Amino acid sequence: MNFTFAVGDIHGCLEPLREMLDRIRAYARAGTVVFIGDYIDRGPDSKGVIDLLMNGSGSQSWRWICLKGNHEDMMLRAHANDGERIWWLENGGLETELSYGGKVAMNHLLWASQLPLMHIDNNRIFVHAGVVPDLPLEMQSPQDLVWLRVPDDYSTDYWGKHLCHGHTPSMANPMTVGNRTNIDSGCVFGGPLSCAVFDDSRPGGPIEFIQVQG
Repeated sequence: MNFTFAVGDIHGCLEPLREMLDRIRAYARAGTVVFIGDYIDRGPDSKGVIDLLMNGSGSQSWRWICLKGNHEDMMLRAHANDGERIWWLENGGLETELSYGGKVAMNHLLWASQLPLMHIDNNRIFVHAGVVPDLPLEMQSPQDLVWLRVPDDYSTDYWGKHLCHGHTPSMANPMTVGNRTNIDSGCVFGGPLSCAVFDDSRPGGPIEFIQVQG
């Protein structure tokens, strides 16, 4: 079987991320790993997280896909417009800058600016925050894809696919409601780092979850 692993919001929690990757490699010999965004802010080692992700899987057997989250969006806005800097710092950016020794590396900013907003395969849609079902996928706005809040009990047909996202943390996550799974279990707030495991040959939601305590 071929698997896709979707990893929830990391927020600078490097050690849980390393353990999660070990657990994923123990689960399968190959596959796709989709990181759902929010790699930075609030946690202790945002720089280390981005270093790890930028270095890639180091194996042709594993494909890594890193999506943009709203915290990467905030960081980029803060560096493009001084007027947005305080907003970012108050939402975890201070911890990010401390992890860099004072200033985010330019190559890390460039990497963040080039991250895709969505990944779609035969059976699933992966995005950081959510989608607007009333609009075609190709017409989704970047603002919604990284900032939208999906109500806990909401689901729809999502164009015949299963939606997997993060962004809205809860200790009750990971949780599947109908055709939607939220994998942000609040790792940086004391919850676990969560990963949804999908069988690429089967439509629908996760076949199981992997969790690592933050």
